[in-house]
Amino acid sequence: MTPAAEVTEPDAFSASRDRFEAIVGYLWGPDALRLEHAELESKLSVDMREVIRQLYQDHLDLRAGNEERLDDIVAAGGVPHRTVETDHDRPLSTIFGSVTVRRLAYRHRGEENLYPADAALNLPEELHSHGLRELSAIESTRGSFEEARDAIRRASGAALGKRQVEQLAQRSAVDFEEFYETARHEAVDDADDALVISCDGKGIVMRPDALRPGTAKAAAEAKTKLKTRLSKGEKRNRKRMAEVAAVYDVTPVARAPGDIIGRDDDAPRPPAPEAKNKWLTASVVDDAAAVIKAAFDEACRRDPSHERTWITLVDGACHQIDRIKAEAKARGVDVTIVCDFVHVMEYIWASAWSFFNEGDPAAEAWVADKALGVLDGGAATVAASIRRKATCLALDPEKRKNADACADYLLAKKDYLHYDRALEQGWPIGTGVIEGAVRHLVKDRLDLTGSRWGLEGAEAILKLRALRTNGDFESYWKFHLDRERHRVHEMRYANGAMPRAA
Repeated sequence: MTPAAEVTEPDAFSASRDRFEAIVGYLWGPDALRLEHAELESKLSVDMREVIRQLYQDHLDLRAGNEERLDDIVAAGGVPHRTVETDHDRPLSTIFGSVTVRRLAYRHRGEENLYPADAALNLPEELHSHGLRELSAIESTRGSFEEARDAIRRASGAALGKRQVEQLAQRSAVDFEEFYETARHEAVDDADDALVISCDGKGIVMRPDALRPGTAKAAAEAKTKLKTRLSKGEKRNRKRMAEVAAVYDVTPVARAPGDIIGRDDDAPRPPAPEAKNKWLTASVVDDAAAVIKAAFDEACRRDPSHERTWITLVDGACHQIDRIKAEAKARGVDVTIVCDFVHVMEYIWASAWSFFNEGDPAAEAWVADKALGVLDGGAATVAASIRRKATCLALDPEKRKNADACADYLLAKKDYLHYDRALEQGWPIGTGVIEGAVRHLVKDRLDLTGSRWGLEGAEAILKLRALRTNGDFESYWKFHLDRERHRVHEMRYANGAMPRAA
């Protein structure tokens, strides 16, 4: 093994030194002395970025000059590449500017070239460096792709297009599932902490080609009365549901029904159980079943022996409950399902207007009484009393509609409304965590006015926002670069082993 060319360190960085000395010389001169500090900042930021770019280029040239020829280069298909050519160049756009990578090419007629130096540098397949990919991933989660493009240009000087930023963000998210499948968890501080799973959904406005088949068909068949806006009752049929799930720990805090529905003169109430170690996932590609499965996977990573108390908080949607039951049964884990108490309160308040005039103060006392009854574990009894009151008052069908809807809901969900036990055990009874997650992951970024999403772009942003919210982006990025090395380089060599110089 011999170097292709010998380059010494003093000669390798002469171009960088020349650029740096030119800047120093300018700063000594009269032109620099006339600049205001903002002008000086602006000029130095550009000039020094060029110095760093040149240092980068000089280092790459140093490596190219000292690259050793290797023996026994064998491609993944078992074909040896024994012919070696020098000075094969490829461009690389970096956060400092564009550079050229020169390296040896190992060839065999009719086969793709192999470049061991590319593997050593872990170069991406595309023009843009992993540094620009990382910037695109971070900035795209903060605002629109146009804003991300502008932020990258301010930070690095790189002139990317909106589409390029979106593509780089998509490439950044490809290892999300595998990263969490291989994640390792430390033991929780307190094994008595309850393990909570919660899920919800939010529609995202999509491009027509990104809609689910049923929605796309409805959109195609829809006939609107007006061309420029929807009439009352018409639907656009342009959204696709993003499913979101959260897994977190809570230290139980025992409470009583009066702590939830109290009076102004009551004693201070104990705080609600506080979520900690939150983990989020979301997808607009996968359905609710797949996202709930991912949440159960995370819960099992936290509690593989199923020794802790598992709680699932839902808004009452039947498909969520069915999938939770199926996952729990498949894994042999005992899960307590609790419906969100806020949803119950909405039904009770709606039913109150079957009996009271809008704004009647008596309605508030009546609602509190019924809510306390539900919190005491008497959902069925409360449902019966509401229905009986509507019958005794001989309300007409339209007037008693909300009362019947409340009674129906309480009876249909009674198995998941055992708030007396939940409060006694110190469990949460509200879905505020997942609702906040939906706002953060979906609404705050993907529900921007006028935005229409492609499937791959929306999925990538959901994954990247989840990673950042989970506090895992730095660890994920190291994992992602390792997987990139394997995909782009190691898989091209026999036995997945990249040759290295001795």
